[in-house]
Amino acid sequence: MAIETPETGRQRDACTNKKTATVPSPAATFERWKTVLGRCKKAELVEVIVSLARDDQRILRRLQTQFGGDVPPPERIAATRQAIADATAFDAREMNSNFDYDYQAYETVQRNFGCLVASGHLREVMELSLELMRRGSQQVEMSDEGMMTCDIEECLAVVGKALKKCDLPSSEIIQWCRQMAENDRVGFIHDAQLRELQRRHESP
Repeated sequence: MAIETPETGRQRDACTNKKTATVPSPAATFERWKTVLGRCKKAELVEVIVSLARDDQRILRRLQTQFGGDVPPPERIAATRQAIADATAFDAREMNSNFDYDYQAYETVQRNFGCLVASGHLREVMELSLELMRRGSQQVEMSDEGMMTCDIEECLAVVGKALKKCDLPSSEIIQWCRQMAENDRVGFIHDAQLRELQRRHESP
């Protein structure tokens, strides 16, 4: 709707007469919530945080990283399997592009691999590595430049380092190397390191 102003006789949009709403800054919003949460009881805050973590794996991983402490191995193994699924997820509609991926989930996988190895669960880590290779190499295959390749190899380097020092039978390590190669859909992820490890255990 247009109206004529008495001062100029010109028409202008009546909408310009409406007062523009003031949008609060993010900093002001966070400060307000900081005040609100500061009045809450500890039990209420714990319940809210746990509820949020239940619905969002990223929040759960943040809690495990910052406050995890001594996580029982079965729980850490389950969390690692979920982190692998989150890290290697992709949308098939975005194939052949540099799509976003959850690099923080890859960091969780790497950290958990180290913790599990240190607690004597190398075989479980080897099994998880097979899953990481299968899913991760498919993600690389679907992407344009395979930018997550380095993330995958950093996780696998933790396993390779442990296998060089362990006392597992050579036959078991050789079999694992072969399975890793079979699970690699692109044929180059951590390839040189796996072949070197296999040759080391094949030597008399």
